[in-house]
Amino acid sequence: KHLDDSKDVIVDVSGWLRARGLYQLKLGSYDDAKDTYMATFKRGETEDYRVHSGYMCALLKLDAETCEQARKLRGTNTVATMIPLTSDQKAVLLEAYVGGLESEMPRSPTRRRIIITLLEGDKQKEAVDEYCRRNLTKGVPSLGPDLSALFLIEKEGKYVKAEDPVDVKMHPVYRMIEELVNGYITSLTTTSSFPGAEEEESPSTILWTWYLRALLHERCGEYPDAIAVADKCLEHTPTAVDVYELKARVLKAAGGIDAAAECIDTGRDLDKQDRYINNQTTKYMLQANREDVALERISLFTRHEGNPEQNLFDMQCTWYELELADCMARKGNWGKSLKKYMAVEKHFDDFHEDQFDFHSYCIRKVTLRAYVDILRYEDNLWGEEFYGRAAEGIIRCYLHLYDNPDILKEEEEPDYASMTAAQRKKAKAIVRKKKKALEKKNAAEEEKNEAKDANGEEGDTKKGNNATPVVVDEDPNGDALLKFNPLDQCKKYVMMLVKNAPGRLSTWLLQFDVAIRRGKALMALQALYKAKSIDADNSEIFTRTVAFMEKLVKMEKHGNVHVSEVISSESANLLGGKNLSEFISSEAAKAKADPLTALSMKIAIANAMVSSKTGSVADAASLIVDCGLDGRGVTAEICQAALKSLDTFGKEAVSAKETWAKNAEVRFPLINK
Repeated sequence: KHLDDSKDVIVDVSGWLRARGLYQLKLGSYDDAKDTYMATFKRGETEDYRVHSGYMCALLKLDAETCEQARKLRGTNTVATMIPLTSDQKAVLLEAYVGGLESEMPRSPTRRRIIITLLEGDKQKEAVDEYCRRNLTKGVPSLGPDLSALFLIEKEGKYVKAEDPVDVKMHPVYRMIEELVNGYITSLTTTSSFPGAEEEESPSTILWTWYLRALLHERCGEYPDAIAVADKCLEHTPTAVDVYELKARVLKAAGGIDAAAECIDTGRDLDKQDRYINNQTTKYMLQANREDVALERISLFTRHEGNPEQNLFDMQCTWYELELADCMARKGNWGKSLKKYMAVEKHFDDFHEDQFDFHSYCIRKVTLRAYVDILRYEDNLWGEEFYGRAAEGIIRCYLHLYDNPDILKEEEEPDYASMTAAQRKKAKAIVRKKKKALEKKNAAEEEKNEAKDANGEEGDTKKGNNATPVVVDEDPNGDALLKFNPLDQCKKYVMMLVKNAPGRLSTWLLQFDVAIRRGKALMALQALYKAKSIDADNSEIFTRTVAFMEKLVKMEKHGNVHVSEVISSESANLLGGKNLSEFISSEAAKAKADPLTALSMKIAIANAMVSSKTGSVADAASLIVDCGLDGRGVTAEICQAALKSLDTFGKEAVSAKETWAKNAEVRFPLINK
């Protein structure tokens, strides 16, 4: 009623129609909602998938909860890709989209794309065939990700996109698209036209068909084949920047992050004005631990005066700071890593403070819908993914420092009094060498920054502007952050995650890690239960469950009697009424029975078998090696983790280790390079 009363004073008619349609759906006025969404289409909103989802809800007369979920869909997702539909429901939608809407939007690519999701069998194949030919002729690089959205599997009454190569390879839509694309390649390379077509295609069509084939190889984990097809594309068109990005992504997945960084940097050289490819190059360089090159690349799109890292901080370039923090952590530079993670935290503090400035602006300018949106965003500010990554990084750094206190002692002056004369002389020489290297590095950085500052000030003088004041960082390496109590800092950040991101599995895994080190057994147990409610089959939960049970004996000796009773009863439930050996044995039997068990779970079980002496080393090694590469969750990183585990098993696992290394290198050719 309020919307109807306010219609004459609302300028944004499309927004008014969308709001009206949503409320009509919630009230169950489906016919009125259908008319409202049709009016929205007539205003030109034919390519908005959210409007199509609302229209589908009205046609199918879905309940208010489902309509609300449909409203939150993004990308090319609609009701048809959100929940499984019956044959009758699909027939209703097909009648509307093939018949009713064709006259309203005959050339709409969104309408054609939605029809594909509703068809089945040969009809779907014909529609996909037409869709692929049209987009390959146009040279659309995003065709692969677009088609990948059709690889849907049902889980708990809803559709989710198949991500694991095992699920993708078994998917009927993938096999259908693979067959079509192979046919295109054969026909285009021999006749320069699509199968059954007389019209000759342009040379670029075969390029984008190969590109699509490489993407399909990537999706099902066939990395050597994907690299070979990408090389064909580059041989055909050496200036195709999109192909360099694809090849870099495949090289990274194949275990070669250094080769991937070089590849994408070569593509960047072809178009130095492209900010996206420059950012991707920066990210790959950081993942390859080449932070100096990464800073040079990202600085091309920042101000040229002053310290580039300070400029990036002022720009609140969160993704860069997170990647740099991860890079520093991998290199053992814990102070710098913490500093960059906390820079991201500072950005979120600024976001929180900025809402008050935004409040006065919105009231003054009467942009009230934007005001409501920002208030909703602020309600979940500390639950945002980037803040979560920063907080998790801080916790992991401090946990590492707590577990390895000698790291901090290395920075301190050695105790010369307890040394012999020869040892003292050697230690002092090492300290002098370290100090000299550090001074040389700091002097070089200072000289470089001064040169940039001088150039910036000169440019500002020519323009008649005042130079930006130089910000002096008194602790560039984050040494002050290393002096805090590690567990106190961990507790602070993990409580933020528990409060604001309780639906994230990593929150409860870190809560467990912190609690177990603080000796808080009940809190650790609660974290395990919370984690299991999110993903009961996760290998990280299994590892922590075993660790908890092994540490429980020590904790019970020094703990409160009543707490010990609660933990004893609840821990039995945690293991399903079994003791630890029986629990590990049952999980091992399950993993052996199912060849598709995630590789990370097999590694976790094998490690538990060896540490608890539940089974032999040979049994543990065979659990990893036998069918290990055929299961889910197989990546280059996890394969390397498996190799490390086999290495720790000792002489009895030498043969298994060699077999695993050979098998892994077939699928991930760059894993050891």
